[in-house]
Amino acid sequence: MASLIEDDEDTDFLTGRLLVAMPGIDDERFERTVLYLCAHDEEQAMGVAVNRPIDGLSVFELLDRLGVKSEIQAPSDLVLLGGPIERERGFVLHTDDFNSPDSTLPVADGVGLTATRDVLDAMASAIHRPRKAVLALGYAGWGPGQLEQELRDNIWLICDADEGLLFDEDHEHKWTRALAKLGITADHLSATAGRA
Repeated sequence: MASLIEDDEDTDFLTGRLLVAMPGIDDERFERTVLYLCAHDEEQAMGVAVNRPIDGLSVFELLDRLGVKSEIQAPSDLVLLGGPIERERGFVLHTDDFNSPDSTLPVADGVGLTATRDVLDAMASAIHRPRKAVLALGYAGWGPGQLEQELRDNIWLICDADEGLLFDEDHEHKWTRALAKLGITADHLSATAGRA
């Protein structure tokens, strides 16, 4: 099944993949969450939730509060709650048509992560705006071996990312869409993990 670490070579590092919360996750901050893993190695893992909008806070309202003047008509994109760590810090997940040489972290083919002011300026620009982008406050993080243990405990399913799951505005259905991508429906999942 997709939730288990089956082959150490294939799943050692999951950068660029999605974590999909199992039903009954013990931490309500992650209930029905879809997280994009931006970094994962033997020392740590870092991800940003892509389906947790902050009600009533649009990207352009936040840019205005930060003093970033917009050159374009403000779209209605909502700011996302990326995770419980450093919730006052912004992270922009974006297509790779934007790149800040000193600060963009290439995550996977076509996707980067930038956490500096220049990406905010680009988002407000008619010329430099990334084709697709989401702005999240905070992130989720794990120490050495912590994510691997959560995977063994069936807390997360692993799913391939695509632009729709990362960037579209249908936040309410991303969790069920990610499950569907794995060929699973929520009513077929158990909230408790079994052990052989």
